Amino acid sequence: MVVRRRPQRGHRYAESPVLQLALQGWRSRMVGLLLMAAFFALLLRAFYLQVINNDFLQEKGDSRYLRDIEISASRGKVTDRHGDMLAVSTPMRSIWAIPGDARTMSAEQKRQLAQLVELKPRELDARLASEKTFVFIKRQVPPQTAEQIAALKLPGIHQEKEYRRYYPAGDMTAHLVGFTGVDDKGLEGVELAFQQSLLGRPGARTVIRDRRGNIIEDVGATRPPRDGSDIALAIDAKIQYLAYSHLKNAVAEHNARGGGIVVLDTRTGEVLALANWPTYNPNNRAKLSGEQLRNRAVTDTFEPGSTLKPFTVALGLEKGKYRYDTVIDCAPGRITIGRAVISDSHPHGELTVAQVVQKSSNVGTTKMALSMPAESMWDMFDRLGFGKAPQLGFPGEVGGRLRPWKSWRPIEQATMSYGHGISVSLIQLARSYTVFARDGDLAPVSLLRVDQPVVRGAEVFSAQTAREMRAMLEMVVGPGGTAPKAAVPGYRVGGKTGTAHKLEGGVYANKYIASFVGIAPISNPRLVVAVMIDEPSGGQYYGGQIAGPVFANVMGGALRTLGIAPDAPVQVAAMNDGKGRM
Repeated sequence: MVVRRRPQRGHRYAESPVLQLALQGWRSRMVGLLLMAAFFALLLRAFYLQVINNDFLQEKGDSRYLRDIEISASRGKVTDRHGDMLAVSTPMRSIWAIPGDARTMSAEQKRQLAQLVELKPRELDARLASEKTFVFIKRQVPPQTAEQIAALKLPGIHQEKEYRRYYPAGDMTAHLVGFTGVDDKGLEGVELAFQQSLLGRPGARTVIRDRRGNIIEDVGATRPPRDGSDIALAIDAKIQYLAYSHLKNAVAEHNARGGGIVVLDTRTGEVLALANWPTYNPNNRAKLSGEQLRNRAVTDTFEPGSTLKPFTVALGLEKGKYRYDTVIDCAPGRITIGRAVISDSHPHGELTVAQVVQKSSNVGTTKMALSMPAESMWDMFDRLGFGKAPQLGFPGEVGGRLRPWKSWRPIEQATMSYGHGISVSLIQLARSYTVFARDGDLAPVSLLRVDQPVVRGAEVFSAQTAREMRAMLEMVVGPGGTAPKAAVPGYRVGGKTGTAHKLEGGVYANKYIASFVGIAPISNPRLVVAVMIDEPSGGQYYGGQIAGPVFANVMGGALRTLGIAPDAPVQVAAMNDGKGRM
């Protein structure tokens, strides 16, 4: 019996033709070696990352939960020369939120928060509607309010320490000290001028936060903060108060547009006082205008008028063309140059050089100026610092206008001799008078306290010329002068009045700037006081009437504050009526 096998369908596994194609020996070995190499490379990489150099993985891990928080540095204090506080930083809090988390607050919690930060509920909702991961709710919140907010334990609401600047002297020193913004950075005045010194350097600390931003562990400080440096200004708070209050009263009394005043120490060039009106309160700047912010004494220029006459006269003495008692014919009270006529406010006949200053004669000053080369006058004005900024380091300080002498016409040289056609700032004008107080040399000016007197500044005139000019300036405040109201009881003082038309649109308007600059005591000068009143009204506009009394009050008070002994003869002091009049 024959048994037949059923034929099988397909191929057996072991008989697959594909498997019958065996790899060559060298190829199989290469594949195995490659797999082994890849395996060892992975082992080596893992060993390198986890044992030898694990910074990368550590950094990636830390980035998920570690955060560096800035530690605010306290801004440096600003004081007067005696250490009285003018600007100081007080600790405050900033309230910020993670909007995504803060939106889970209940309506009552939102109402409480809005009330504490003084926001309307819809304003708070608008801030929390932001898609950002960080928004400020309120900056510079008082610590007591911040504690009340923290006690509510609101979701997504956090706090950081910051500082707010406080100005104890308020509007009295606003233009000098300036102010900072919400980020504690200087925006005006000394705060801006000395920003780098005052600012300091913030520190940092590392913390562990959860996914909601809450701090769950303080790892420690990584960089300690460095507080800003303190700055001692040259100003004397008592003299600053005198200057500010008398300037304010004068502007109000004469219904003026504004004014400025500067007090300089002639030995050191220090600015003992600098004030302007109108002013502002740096602690509350909600309603400010450009008029209030302007530091008139430093950033505004004006034609100084007759306060420049003493320099023209001093140049004539210095060049040897005139003497103290040289007679100049000023009749009939006017002089014609081309088509222009220059007149005196009151006609004079023959006047000595000293009387030209005492009577403030335009005609006498013009004749002296035109007898000298224009280049000599320009060189004198240049050495006095006109036409260039005084290098106070103060933001916005200006140099004024002094055109090149080669372009001067005779009429321009004449008008510049008595303060028209040239512009200066009040601080420049005050500084220029130190040449008469310091025997002919010009002192540098400083906003910061100076411990040592300036031995010798840039020489402009000889000591003899300066002494003769002091005698002439003293005649201005005496009988027959243009500023008897500038006299100071008990002290010998000297100075010069200025009454200048204002230039508007290239035309002199029927508006005036009244000024007075003076020095005292004449026997041993210590102070220069410069006063400027802008657009006085009410019938009076002469410098001797408007600015002279301000000078007298401030100079007298400042001399007594500094303990400077009176130098006026007893009979002269007795003649004074106690109100700055002789």
